[in-house]
Amino acid sequence: MRLVVLGCSGSGPGPASPASGYLVEAGDVRLVLDLGNGTFGALQRHVDPWRLDAVAFSHLHPDHCADFTALVVHRRYHPFPPEGAERLPVLAPVEAPDRFAAAYAPDAAERAETDLSDAFDFRPHAASATVGDAVLRTAPVDHPCEAYALRVEHGGRSLVYSGDTGPAEALVDLARGADVLLCEATWPHVTPSWDAPPPGVHLSGRQAGEHAAAAGVGRLLLTHCPPWFDAGELADEARAVFDGEVAVVAADGSYEV
Repeated sequence: MRLVVLGCSGSGPGPASPASGYLVEAGDVRLVLDLGNGTFGALQRHVDPWRLDAVAFSHLHPDHCADFTALVVHRRYHPFPPEGAERLPVLAPVEAPDRFAAAYAPDAAERAETDLSDAFDFRPHAASATVGDAVLRTAPVDHPCEAYALRVEHGGRSLVYSGDTGPAEALVDLARGADVLLCEATWPHVTPSWDAPPPGVHLSGRQAGEHAAAAGVGRLLLTHCPPWFDAGELADEARAVFDGEVAVVAADGSYEV
């Protein structure tokens, strides 16, 4: 498998990166995990959007899903769609159809009538689903809205994406023995504002490392670092508690799984 980072800036686009979005290439399968602000443009540098097999969303905050509206336009109004194009599967929290219709429609009248099922096959997350010959497993995590960590398995390899979460045993369980953990590290463990991170929102660099160590993953890739924090310092926090390889991902970066 291969991971391509479409964007990795935490909480919104930054000066060097779009918000969160990732392309996973698993054999012949092309699966996108999240489509935050600015990621649809980046996606087109790496794959024809018609080539996608599915899109999966960890949760429905804008920095993880805002560019779905651009995908709607592409799927609905492209002048040269491929012959036989079918609806694109969208695996997401249960409110995704309403959330995306509201984001796409420009006024109340159109919101009342908008139904994106002509172009998309919305499927609420299940514990396990198949996308081609890849398997997508999920686990609910600790965030202020319905949110999931996602595990992609293919050809004996495994990638786990934390999505957004505070400390969560479910993330450790889902990531157990994974080859790569792509994990958010949104803030330092200690700041002038707190002696320990606020619970139930995000992970510090140290907490990301602790989750990787507890799960026994092979490699830890840090993401979702906002532009107002030093990603290198967050990586140092993770290295202090995790003995494996730790790296901070970069927009347009490619990583073997």
